[in-house]
Amino acid sequence: MPDTVSPLGAPAERREGPQKVTGTARYAAEHTPEGCAYAWPVPATVARGAVSAVDATAALELPGVVEVLTHLNAPRLEEPDDATLAVLQNARVPHRGWYVALVVAETLEAAREGAEAVKVTYAGEPHDVTLKADHSDAYVPEDEDGTSGEHVRGDAEGAYASAPARVDVAYRVPPLHNHPMEPHAATAHWQDGHLTVHDSSQGATTVRNVLAGLFALPKDQITVISEHVGGGFGAKGTPRPHVVLAAMAARMTERPVKLVLPRRQLAAVVGHRAPTLHRVRLGAKEDGTLTSVIHEVTAHTSRVKEFVETAAAATRIMYPSPHARTTHRVVPLDVPSPSWMRAPGEAPGMYALESAMDELAVTLGIDPVELRLRNDTSTEPDSSKPFSSRHLAECLREGAQRFGWSERDPRPRSRSEGPVLIGSGVAAATYPVVVAPSQAAAHAYPDGSFVVRVNATDIGQGARTVLAQVAADALGVPLDSVRTDIGNSDLPNASLAGGSSGTASWGWAVHEACTRLASRLAGQQGQQLPPEGVGATADTAGKADADSDYSRHSFGAHFAEVGVDTVSGEVRVRRLLGVYAAGHILNSRTARSQFIGAMTMGLGMALTEGSTMDPAFGDFTEADLAAYHVPAHADVPEIEAHWIDEDDPHLNPMGSKGIGEIGIVGTAAAIGNAVHHATGRRLRQLPLTPDRVLMGGL
Repeated sequence: MPDTVSPLGAPAERREGPQKVTGTARYAAEHTPEGCAYAWPVPATVARGAVSAVDATAALELPGVVEVLTHLNAPRLEEPDDATLAVLQNARVPHRGWYVALVVAETLEAAREGAEAVKVTYAGEPHDVTLKADHSDAYVPEDEDGTSGEHVRGDAEGAYASAPARVDVAYRVPPLHNHPMEPHAATAHWQDGHLTVHDSSQGATTVRNVLAGLFALPKDQITVISEHVGGGFGAKGTPRPHVVLAAMAARMTERPVKLVLPRRQLAAVVGHRAPTLHRVRLGAKEDGTLTSVIHEVTAHTSRVKEFVETAAAATRIMYPSPHARTTHRVVPLDVPSPSWMRAPGEAPGMYALESAMDELAVTLGIDPVELRLRNDTSTEPDSSKPFSSRHLAECLREGAQRFGWSERDPRPRSRSEGPVLIGSGVAAATYPVVVAPSQAAAHAYPDGSFVVRVNATDIGQGARTVLAQVAADALGVPLDSVRTDIGNSDLPNASLAGGSSGTASWGWAVHEACTRLASRLAGQQGQQLPPEGVGATADTAGKADADSDYSRHSFGAHFAEVGVDTVSGEVRVRRLLGVYAAGHILNSRTARSQFIGAMTMGLGMALTEGSTMDPAFGDFTEADLAAYHVPAHADVPEIEAHWIDEDDPHLNPMGSKGIGEIGIVGTAAAIGNAVHHATGRRLRQLPLTPDRVLMGGL
């Protein structure tokens, strides 16, 4: 192999960029096979009960309507592990928005008109959608993965009671919704018993496997293609009802069917971040050293399936204390099933913990950065394992220096510009290193080109580009000689794009396959490759999922400056700065984009995003982008993202950690702490909207 500078770390441009900006990148809804029909779902309008009758007569009489699927005539499915996918299988309505019918028509407009014409009669039942910390049905879930349930270390209550300094505070994070730019969509086509689906998904391998189980088919009779995906943030991390409905409708009508979920329906069927109620108690010595940490979280789950927002999990690994307790409780309600949303658990949990740390710093009169430095550790408090790398202190110090923290007057309300109070805040962040088994194939051709094949999914993070960089590095060849094939379940199996695990998981398999290929090519030096070329494969099962002797996490520090208008109550973020310790950064361009994107999402979490569960009707009031406010360009200020390049040999061959989620984890707390510094008032319920700011007293 020729000597070449390693492409890892270089700011390589996204390979799919030209396709996206010219409109030639094709998404799930942009595949229209010959004879394609269009579908529109009918959501339930009661909060709990059963369908007692469906009258599709008027819908079927409309021009262009082909079929109406209900629980009475839809294809029967095998019972799924995920009960949210058992659509149109019985008359039960577990929550408002549950799909009770699907109209298939020649055009999208006809399908929508048909859906409005379907008459559904319900037998309603009493419902409960209200989350309360003292709800009688709350329970502690089983701790199957080591992150939920209850964890106790020492005598947390006793140590708290005897601590010289104490903070006992409650925080509330509302339901949050993913709202990717591309709605959930699927185009399904059966041909000669083979099902092909173009799906907006974060993992085509998983979708294929689930569909195979539902339709009792061998996996090789299904192909799922997720070539381009317009965002997901966790909502597309597992198969959702739309892909099942599209496949059912295509089988029933014997023609291709396309289904794009209306945005107003997403909140009820594709998951959401469950609301969380937090009580955090911190006990400390007078020098700020923590002696007791107690973090109790209550969240809702649906009656369809259990999902636990593990919001206290990060508390267990963040700061050392001889005594600690973290407790998760869930309340089953008649609500849509919550699911993953960017940094599930860590984002709301670290908001509460890092806000409480700021309150402790104020109580003790200790600088908030210094308080965190005094509670740094080289070993994970819960397991006592050494961190493979941590560098949180370096992130805090570098962030403080870049942000100009030393110039900050610690007194609240000490800086203003006319009616606007100026404040600054800090928060730490962490996210676990997750690596899942994957497979990959690498091939070399006589013309000097290489192809890497792995069923990775690019949801905007630049997977094609970074995997090509990993391959070129392992092969020792120029980056432009490597092509990457991804996004098709016929390719070697790969884990989904979620949990900040994608690049580490797929990259490990790609590195392994390319290393084997390079070895094979070295043995053939001087020989002409056969016309078909030569290849190598890799499967990281047994490696990627092996237990480690180290606690592996990314860490970061967030700094925020805000202006709070004392007349209107509006909070404006003026500056955001983050410094991260996330292993070896494989592409500086795409990494910065990931960090900044997540910080922007954290800004939304802090100031604009949140929904309300209507107790009477049992649905989310803010169901579209007119009511659910994601940050617009005018809301996003100057954002800086920096990192400390870690040399961590205990991760994967690339030395990388996930970066897609840590940017959101500490942002909301940093902004909330900055609002307190600006106003002297502590607001403990997100988002920090003008009405709450004014009610808090200025």
